[in-house]
Amino acid sequence: MARPDKSAAVADLKNRFEGSHAAVVTAYTGLTVAQLKELRRSLGEQTQYRVAKNTLTKIAANEAGVSGLDEFFKGSTAVAFISGDPVEAAKGLRDFAKDNPALVIKGGVLDGKALSAEEITKLADLESREVLLAKLAGGMKASMAKAAATFQAPLSKFVRTADALRSKVEEQSGAGEPAPAE
Repeated sequence: MARPDKSAAVADLKNRFEGSHAAVVTAYTGLTVAQLKELRRSLGEQTQYRVAKNTLTKIAANEAGVSGLDEFFKGSTAVAFISGDPVEAAKGLRDFAKDNPALVIKGGVLDGKALSAEEITKLADLESREVLLAKLAGGMKASMAKAAATFQAPLSKFVRTADALRSKVEEQSGAGEPAPAE
């Protein structure tokens, strides 16, 4: 029979897996408590970094319907549960791992799809969601401005042509009449 404390730990981990968009599994051997605290702070409020027992984490992941992580639960393991922007969290982990080589990214999962360490690094190289949305909005605005200019062009060309024709008619009608006598 399972002990109540282990059952509670599995239930907590299962809820974290279900409530997050992504999870990244890391090895943390060699990091001090102060470094782990710094890592948690650098990941922000949208990401929770938890050290957990491999067996309990594996059970919780399977109960939550997350597959493909079993191979990563060997040795010292901690999981970053990401409920916010996965790109920002991946960047935070990558940058921290550069400064602290003891942190090793093993792999993870994003929206139910298992990711390798290389794929998480590629994810970290992406621009943030806000930057990508701003670029998309800028591109859409430019397209609309181009379309508006295209629709206005025939109208303005017509106005210039009509004005030139009116000027020509005035010149011709003024040149054919005799000058007024004084």
